[in-house]
Amino acid sequence: MTTVVTSGVFPSTAPAISPVNGLGTADVRWGSSGSQSGYQFRGAAADVQLDGTEFVVGTFVHRNVPTTVSPSQFDVHLTVNVMFEDGSTTDLTFSFHHNETPNSTGSSPVDDDLVDLQEFIHPQPVTIGGKQYRAVLSGFKRGGQIVRQFRSPEGGINFAEVVCMFTLDEPDVIISGLRYLGTGQGQADEYVEIFNQGGAPQDLTGWFVESRTTGYRFPFPSGTVIQPGQRYRVYTNEVHPEFGGFSFASTQQVWRDEGGIARLVAADGHVPDQYPYLDRGFNTSGTP
Repeated sequence: MTTVVTSGVFPSTAPAISPVNGLGTADVRWGSSGSQSGYQFRGAAADVQLDGTEFVVGTFVHRNVPTTVSPSQFDVHLTVNVMFEDGSTTDLTFSFHHNETPNSTGSSPVDDDLVDLQEFIHPQPVTIGGKQYRAVLSGFKRGGQIVRQFRSPEGGINFAEVVCMFTLDEPDVIISGLRYLGTGQGQADEYVEIFNQGGAPQDLTGWFVESRTTGYRFPFPSGTVIQPGQRYRVYTNEVHPEFGGFSFASTQQVWRDEGGIARLVAADGHVPDQYPYLDRGFNTSGTP
């Protein structure tokens, strides 16, 4: 474990946008004078495990007011300076893709602006204590959920924590969550979630997740790859493209409310992870 302190600046956009000010600082704004939207990055201090455990690298703030900028979609680059407890530092570079959606008029609803993480892996290894690691952004953390797209309602100051991890340059796929208490008949909105906490992609061809108690099994389609920091969910009978679009397509309950075990099985039969539930201190919502 190591302790880090972070700070960040937005050095540039691609393509260049106009009007814009604040490049090279932690607070960049764009749009017409008196009506400017923009990003702010607030650094953090954290104790960091070097095993793929996620930590908050900072807070992302979007000040969203009706404005116009050209072009309306662009990348905003972020450089995060990380200072370690021994005084050494490293810079991490990532990008946000911004969609300044059209500002509706009259009685029409105003569309949320959309912010997507474009760069998840810092391109160069980071040396910590003489060992090399990969720095990976997992996404935006809002309401206890980590997502890769930030929806920012118009006319407000909207926040999300930015979650990062230091990990070895190899895949490491685990079961990271299980919602076993769904709603409605058949509990279609239940899901099992897998997460690549490693620093390299993993081909999931031949892999499957299964409920040991009910016997349901979901094989991942051939050619499915999970990237570093990415999460996939397999729902009981719903399709969510933002989490891979996978489903057991079952009208019956997959995860017993009384408890059970989820298993992740690799193509060679090895079990990279298994996940017993109802004995791990879960809350009443069924989400860890």
